[in-house]
Amino acid sequence: MPVSQWDGPPPWQASWGGRPERFRPPPGFVLLAPVVISLLVQVPAAIGIAVWTQVGWAAGLGQVALAAAGPLALLGARRYPGPTVAVVSAAALADLVLTPDLGPPYIAVAFAIVLAVARGAVIWAVTSVVVAWVAAIVLASVVGTTWHPFRIAFTTLALAVCFGIGWFVRVRRARASAFRAEAMRRRQSAEERERVRIARELHDVIGHALSQINVQASVGLHLMDRDPEQARTALGSIKETSKSALDEVRTVLGVIRDGDAPLVPQAELAELPRLVRGIRSPELDAQLVDRLSEPPRRAVQFAGYRIAQEALTNVVRHAGATQAIVTVERAGDEFVLMVDDDGAGRVVVAGADAEEFDAADHGDGSGILGMRERAALLGGSVELGASPLGGTRVTARLPWGGVA
Repeated sequence: MPVSQWDGPPPWQASWGGRPERFRPPPGFVLLAPVVISLLVQVPAAIGIAVWTQVGWAAGLGQVALAAAGPLALLGARRYPGPTVAVVSAAALADLVLTPDLGPPYIAVAFAIVLAVARGAVIWAVTSVVVAWVAAIVLASVVGTTWHPFRIAFTTLALAVCFGIGWFVRVRRARASAFRAEAMRRRQSAEERERVRIARELHDVIGHALSQINVQASVGLHLMDRDPEQARTALGSIKETSKSALDEVRTVLGVIRDGDAPLVPQAELAELPRLVRGIRSPELDAQLVDRLSEPPRRAVQFAGYRIAQEALTNVVRHAGATQAIVTVERAGDEFVLMVDDDGAGRVVVAGADAEEFDAADHGDGSGILGMRERAALLGGSVELGASPLGGTRVTARLPWGGVA
């Protein structure tokens, strides 16, 4: 692909939560690099020292074997970091005591310390290295080898630096792991919120449409013989309602699938008259009382429309009412929506009894929960209480300007 056509982060960078992650070498490289580097440094040096000192074939092969033992032991550092650092420390001790006191350091022990500490085998690393280093100092004095105090101090400092590097790598890994876990948690939380939002939209759209269709179908069946013209009107209302519901469902599904622009405009308070007309029937008279001089912001209008839609759906499906009144007004800095009915349900006591009323007289309670969730997203609330008409009053209060 030409460079000019690439419009994203470099392909070698992975993204976590929208932030590119630094390049991470392959696991095989992390495992084999210390082995190869240690072999390239220690084995040629051991061969050169054996040839230069002319120690003979047996002693020379022993020196080369000790030089190779530690690096090869590093192959087990990924699965067994603790035992690996113990084996490498023992090989380093043998190399230090049994071979001539010259040549490069036994760097495999440095890699073993870093890998062990980074993988959590801190106790193994500390015990093995301290025991091997103390044993080396004691055995050197026993065999008559004298080391300058500066050498002892420098080696001790170098070992401490290796532990520091290993701890730094361990902390970096822990932070990276915590960051990935947090990014995954946020993504799952966002997905969960999106699923809830989609379920709420589909519940409101489909539930209300089916309730309207059921009412109008009942009217059509009831008037088919006595008043064919009214029956035809009911069938036309069913057609309009089903078409509108299909358009809204396509809109929701289109956003889920492709993020497409809505096929129909978002529901607003201007659509409330059509909503109220749609639930009217010979058995239910619905009215709208609009006391607004100007509409609130779009988010409040959308939430208010959906709350009214769900409340009217509950009236049609569960209340057994003959009258419903939807009132919208402004009270200070709040948009207030009230839906009253004269159905069988009545709330006498608030609190726990009201919650029991929600589930008993308004279906399974998911619609009430959806209304409250919509209001809470804007910093508002939805309350249920007794209506002056004798049934239930649903009152939604939303900040006029929405969430700041």
